[in-house]
Amino acid sequence: MLIWVDDDQLDNVFKALGDPVRRRILDRLAKRPGQSLFEICASSVAEDGRSLSRQTISQHLDLLERAGLVQTHWSGRTNMHSFDTAPLRKAADAWLNKHLKKGSGT
Repeated sequence: MLIWVDDDQLDNVFKALGDPVRRRILDRLAKRPGQSLFEICASSVAEDGRSLSRQTISQHLDLLERAGLVQTHWSGRTNMHSFDTAPLRKAADAWLNKHLKKGSGT
């Protein structure tokens, strides 16, 4: 089954996945959904030993949200972030799987 995804959506997903910091943020959100910006920043230091500013993490989250990979909701006065795999599945179905099925591994 082929799912149609427009080029802009596909570009946003692949651009979002093109940065290792954003991939690590998604990995963390996949393990534990519903994290605040503070929690994402703290886990970055704890796991990577590298401190990234709140502004840097915020910019990465913004790009992930535009790609549809991160969904946010308010809990009190805190914005909580969760990984949404639907755009990733659509990108895989629309482009990756199409080419993987054709190839013989060469």
